[in-house]
This record gives sequence, C-alpha cells and structure tokens, in this order.
Amino acid sequence: MVAVDANGINTERGKGRQRQAILGEHPSSYNDNGYGSHCPLLPLPGNNRYKMSSHDVPDVVAYPLPQTSSYLSHSSSSVAMVSGLHPAKMNCTRIFNLFCLYGNIEKVKFMKSVPGTALVEMGEEYAVDRAITHLNSIKVFGKRLNVCVSKQHAVIPSQVFELEDGTSSYKDFAMTRNNRFTSAGQASKNIIQPPSCVLHFYNVPPCVTQEELQRLCTEHDVPGFIKFKVFDAKPSSKTISGLLEFDTKTHAVEVLTVLNHYQIRIPNGSNPYTLKLCFSTSSHL
Repeated sequence: MVAVDANGINTERGKGRQRQAILGEHPSSYNDNGYGSHCPLLPLPGNNRYKMSSHDVPDVVAYPLPQTSSYLSHSSSSVAMVSGLHPAKMNCTRIFNLFCLYGNIEKVKFMKSVPGTALVEMGEEYAVDRAITHLNSIKVFGKRLNVCVSKQHAVIPSQVFELEDGTSSYKDFAMTRNNRFTSAGQASKNIIQPPSCVLHFYNVPPCVTQEELQRLCTEHDVPGFIKFKVFDAKPSSKTISGLLEFDTKTHAVEVLTVLNHYQIRIPNGSNPYTLKLCFSTSSHL
C-alpha cells in the first residue's frame, strides 16, 4: 500500500531514490577550452535508477562536490521549491533550461496559490543539492531566485492553469531527450559549474555565423554577447562549438534560460539542430 498525506501527496516516493548522482569524468579534450581539471573520483553505484548498458558503465565517475558544508547533510527530497520567478518571463520550459544543468528534470509545476513560485521534481536528491548550491540567490530577469528543498517528495499535476505567457503551469519532462544525466556516458560530458558570464555552446550547425547567433539574442529579447570564440573542429564534423562572453553573469543566465535547447533550422535541412548551452569555467575570453 502506498502512503499518502492529507493532501494526497505520495510520501513514500523519493525515499528509495538513488542518492548518488550519475556524473562522469569530463573528456580530457575539454581541458584547454576553459573547463579546468578533473574532479575527484568516486565509485558508481550499481543500482542507479537510470538503466545503463554494460558498455555505458565506467568503473569510476567524477563527482564534483560543492565547497559548502551543505553537502554534509544532503536534501531529503528530490523536489526543489523555487520562488522569485518573473511572472511574465518564466515558465516551465525556461525553468527546465536552467535547472537541467544540475540534474535530470522530471516535472515542473507553478503553484497557483503562491504566485512566482514553482516546484521542480529532479531525478535524485543530490541534483536538488546542486541546484540549491549554484542557483539560489542568482538574479534572473530582475528578480532574485530563492531555491530550497520542498517538503513534498513528488510533483502532482493538480490545479493546472495558464501562465501569463499562455503556456501551461505544469509540464512533464521525464521523457525529454534534453535531460543530460540519463546515462553515465551522457552524464560524463557534463560540467557542474556555477553561473558565469561565459557560456559554452555546442551542437550548432557549421553554417551558423556569429552574426546569426547575435541576431538570435536580439529576436528573443535577451542581452547580446560581447565576445565570441569557435573551437577548432574536424573537417568532417557536422556541428561546431565555442564560447560566448557576456557583460555580466546575469546576462549569461538570462540567455541560457531563454535559448538553451532552441531549435535551429537550416535551409534544406531535414531535422533541426538543438542548441545546447552551459556555463563555462572561463571567466573571460
């Protein structure tokens, strides 16, 4: 029998969640591109909730621990509560774009009774810890976010309503391909990094120019970048990657929140390219 509280919340869900994050050692090829050194190695648990093939599972993974005492006692819930959200500029997808850098996102729900507040159900409890460590108190669209652990252990799609931008107050992201920690192999490509004024971009078609990326920022009413760098790629590469520097960290956060996972379509192209953004360890270009 599943236990529920007076509000119909499943109180058992989350207790059995795997508490070790799936994070891998970053490829050494990134060391010269502003990513810094490798993280300490810890064993990967064999019963992680995300299924992995025998070819996927490494013997060890890199586990970047934040330099704060909060990690000594991690959160007891895989749900984060986020307040201070701009009512017209933040929605479920934009929350996903920002929080997915720190762990898989299962569901996002805005609270009708508390304007500017949302619940974010993540893949495991350490993901909530990382989100709190790196995103609490940052400014987004002129408002300061407050990120804390929710007492709820799951997000229930109740009281769904329409946000100011016309989108739904609830969205399920469990099956999206844009989650970045669904296997050890995929997670090993991630860098757990606090917000910075430099963004790393990748999965961009080679035909896209600096001017086109700048125009993309203008069209979506977000700050433009002040410096641009493209990494050298193999002649046969189908995509390019590089760095974008902004005037401030807040500008970079807003651009990532809006344009992360933007679909880039090219003439005569069958499928769009999904623009991927993350924070770089570089402080400037």
